[in-house]
Amino acid sequence: MQLYTYTAPTYKEAMELAKQKHGEDALVVSSKEVKKKTLLENGIYELVIAAPKEDENKQETQKEENDLPSNSVARRLEEIAQREIEKKRENKRKLNNDINVELSNAVKEITKIAQLPTKARLEPREINKENNEETKYNPVHQTREMLAKVNANELKELKYIKSSIEKLDDKMKLLQNMFWNDIGVRVQNNANSIPHEFAEIYRICKNSGMKNEHLDEIMQLSQNLMPINMRENSNTIKRYFREVLRKMIVCRAENIDMKRKRIVMLVGPTGVGKTTTIAKLATHYSMKHKYKVGLITLDGYRIGAYEQLAFYAKKLKLSINQVSDTAEFSRALEDLKYCDYILIDTIGSSQHDKQKLDILKRYANSDYNIDINLMLCATTKYEDLRDIYNSFGILNIDTLIFSKLDESKGFGNIFSLIYDTKKPVSYFTIGQEVPEDILVARNDYLADCIINGFSKPNRDEIIR
Repeated sequence: MQLYTYTAPTYKEAMELAKQKHGEDALVVSSKEVKKKTLLENGIYELVIAAPKEDENKQETQKEENDLPSNSVARRLEEIAQREIEKKRENKRKLNNDINVELSNAVKEITKIAQLPTKARLEPREINKENNEETKYNPVHQTREMLAKVNANELKELKYIKSSIEKLDDKMKLLQNMFWNDIGVRVQNNANSIPHEFAEIYRICKNSGMKNEHLDEIMQLSQNLMPINMRENSNTIKRYFREVLRKMIVCRAENIDMKRKRIVMLVGPTGVGKTTTIAKLATHYSMKHKYKVGLITLDGYRIGAYEQLAFYAKKLKLSINQVSDTAEFSRALEDLKYCDYILIDTIGSSQHDKQKLDILKRYANSDYNIDINLMLCATTKYEDLRDIYNSFGILNIDTLIFSKLDESKGFGNIFSLIYDTKKPVSYFTIGQEVPEDILVARNDYLADCIINGFSKPNRDEIIR
């Protein structure tokens, strides 16, 4: 073995150089950041690799490689897999031969039965009452038993083959995660304590944008609680991990039958879809549940904001008020006191615009019991989500709404914010269509999105 040193602007690029040069037989000895990245210059990562020493004589090297047994884990597993596949094929051929023989015999018996007179085929069996045995040969009965036996054996063998293939597929996945991709993750994150069977789910959650501390905590919890016999199957690990995630996600059920009046205010940054979501909720409450709904907009800055909401109000035949100060806001609430639901659209504000946040605070902290919903975009990275939440926290947030789930690739950022703030989620928006694309928040749905990616729920799960 010989040591080789590679340098590159990033750790990943250094690993790629080593992989291209030495393949899967190389071992990572050490890695370090030699020079930190600055605004003007790239950083430098140094990677030390241990690999077989190169020989100048290619023919001799080739001969030695052919004579020596393979020491590659991947190659050995591939050979084992090939032998397993050949074994299964041989068993399947034998099974098919046995089945063909049995079916051939069954066909012969059926042919004999078909040639018998109708009376003989339908003649009831005579039972010896003393020993409870049949005294007359019944080919129909024997043929049915034979076919049932053949089908049972065939089903048993097919289940065995399917189970073996699934185990082999799991071993291949585990091996894949043990090599270069997972090695890079472990070295960078000092996650050497992660068992190889958890490597796949670790990589999925890491790529989802989940905060490192949260991922490490969930990993440790799963390892401590998950029985050893459940770790052999990757699908079982995913299901178990999904259940752990689900229990950590807090959602607020939609109590649509509450007797008291509800005043709901949506706040959040610009462009997250507050006005469209107000229209979806207004349609949901008024059309599906037949509640009286009133609308208020505080957004007098954005061009066309009032017109957009007024368009939906006209279609739904709802009252809408535009206000510009707290006095008008109080009068608008009094004018709409006959409504069961009052939905308030607010001006979008940057989390760093203290002046606009102070204005929103005056509306939110009025004498009325207002349910404050912070609306956030699912495509926003965790650090920015946390920054937005901290700034809007002066409004005493009651619940969270996440928009544009259909535009996001990873959902670990959403999980981390919920887990950090312990604030419940009330709704997810999953598209621009009004009123279809809104979903009452469910922890199992978000857990599925984290592990498997976004998928649009069934139509009966979407509120309309």
